[in-house]
Amino acid sequence: MATTSKKRPAALEFTPGNCHARDVLARIGDTWSVYVIHVLADGRRLRFNELRKEVDGISQRMLTVTLRGLEREGLIERTVYPEVPPRVEYALTPLGNTLRANICNLVRWAGDHLVEVDAARAAYDARNGPPSRLGVAERQLAKHRLARVGRAL
Repeated sequence: MATTSKKRPAALEFTPGNCHARDVLARIGDTWSVYVIHVLADGRRLRFNELRKEVDGISQRMLTVTLRGLEREGLIERTVYPEVPPRVEYALTPLGNTLRANICNLVRWAGDHLVEVDAARAAYDARNGPPSRLGVAERQLAKHRLARVGRAL
């Protein structure tokens, strides 16, 4: 029996030229990086605690890890002001600004299609049962739903 293999697009093939592209995609594609880039869009410069308030649900440790990763990739800049106490601000770099429109479109798409995604999830869960492990956003949504149900009873 002959097997047919579909050829992957060249952009997905592992080559010396694109092996680091996967690392970059992993960094900018993770949940918290998308949120941080979105919050820093439009030239905003925010301090750590301001960012933490804006990125709902992120822990101090995860925000620190995310900011360091984005800084390493050259997507955000960290500016330390020589004051007492020291003031540190984060902003998108010119390279980070090139992602801004794409990230904002992605966030807008997610907001525009929430009802459809929720319906697809409900249909899937009805057929297969809910997943055993939920993401952060889904856990928060489940908590909000449980709180609403509790108030209604």
